[in-house]
Amino acid sequence: MDVREHNRLAWNREVDKGNRWTVPVGPEVTAAARQGRWQIFLTPTRPVPRAWFPDLAGCEVLCLASGGGQQGPILAAAGATVTVFDNSPRQLAQDRLVAERDGLEIVTVEGDMRDLSAFADGSFDLIVHPVSNTFVPEVRPVWREAYRVLRPAKLCLAAKRSSAAEPGSVGALLAGFTNPALYLFDWDAWDEGRLEVRNRLPYSDVESLSQAQKEHYRQEALPFEFSHTLEDQIGGQTDAGFLLAGLYEDYAGDEDDLLADHMPSFVATRALKLSTSVR
Repeated sequence: MDVREHNRLAWNREVDKGNRWTVPVGPEVTAAARQGRWQIFLTPTRPVPRAWFPDLAGCEVLCLASGGGQQGPILAAAGATVTVFDNSPRQLAQDRLVAERDGLEIVTVEGDMRDLSAFADGSFDLIVHPVSNTFVPEVRPVWREAYRVLRPAKLCLAAKRSSAAEPGSVGALLAGFTNPALYLFDWDAWDEGRLEVRNRLPYSDVESLSQAQKEHYRQEALPFEFSHTLEDQIGGQTDAGFLLAGLYEDYAGDEDDLLADHMPSFVATRALKLSTSVR
């Protein structure tokens, strides 16, 4: 099964459905960003701390698997040089729509988040990767490629020793992802308002769904999802060479979020690619 092709078509369909992550920001949002009033989301409800960002003026940003006309246009309006990379042509079209409407310069590139061979080593200062690696079977290639295409951060020696980044340092990967515990539960029971543990982790739609269910996913163009262990999500970043410099958790913010009374469903991390030199 070609998961990438299936999910490409599925996310094209999500644009037609008006999925919340496919709806472009309005002109008032980019106008405010031009005045320095902006925020973006890696996870559903909690904005990314401004301290996680460098000065965006001239900063070269890769919005990784981040189409939909949301993060990219905001960062471009705030002064960054933005490239949006996504598997869905329709999602990329949303970014071009906002760019044309609001007079922004945004480069869009279609591709698989696990393969950034379209970009040379050290092409970007900052990578923004909202919750999207749920839709690929393997996540470690995403981290390795992100590390390769980032330029290194510049840290002072004291900051390097304490694992604390200087405010405004570049060479950062800002990533959101799903807590794998979400995938423990039976989705039919979830739809009926019950939490019933059913699945073994890491979860895969391709391996766990019945043939009839997978055929339904194909016919309805529903994205196939995959959970990833925290070892692969967080440990995979450090194994790729990153230094973890920040982390927070978030909730889905939906009325039917059955886990909200028990635990957050999403995680965001800030990871740095360190320079080999210090000052």
